[in-house]
Amino acid sequence: MISARNLGLNVMLPLCLLFVSFYAKSTEFVVVVNKSNTINALSKREIIDIYMGRYLTFPDGETSKPLDLPAQSALKNDFYLKLVNKDEQKINAYWARLLFSGRAKPPTPSASVEDAINKIAASQFAIGYIPLSQVTDAVKVVYTFD
Repeated sequence: MISARNLGLNVMLPLCLLFVSFYAKSTEFVVVVNKSNTINALSKREIIDIYMGRYLTFPDGETSKPLDLPAQSALKNDFYLKLVNKDEQKINAYWARLLFSGRAKPPTPSASVEDAINKIAASQFAIGYIPLSQVTDAVKVVYTFD
């Protein structure tokens, strides 16, 4: 016979382990731009506006060219969950509607984090998100997620 205490442990322990493993795997992201970009910081709202196609420029009026990490990667999915609380599937549906209406186009995909860093280092207008652990001196951090 299972006691109430054992039942509680049998239910709570797996939930706690799931919670801990989720946060242990969670990636810390930063948003980066080219080192020569005049922008030194962006707000979360400004990043949302750029990544969701609402604005095509940085706050100073310069063109912005957002880059995405590869489709169906955990990094891309985690970034959008942190940014707008939507998974990649919902983001893809959002962009499908915008593309159909002709109002905006989605961020340019990169082949990898390294590819994104190289594209950002090569273009003054590029903006991207990368794991904090992969920041190099080729880019400038303009936003760190809490």
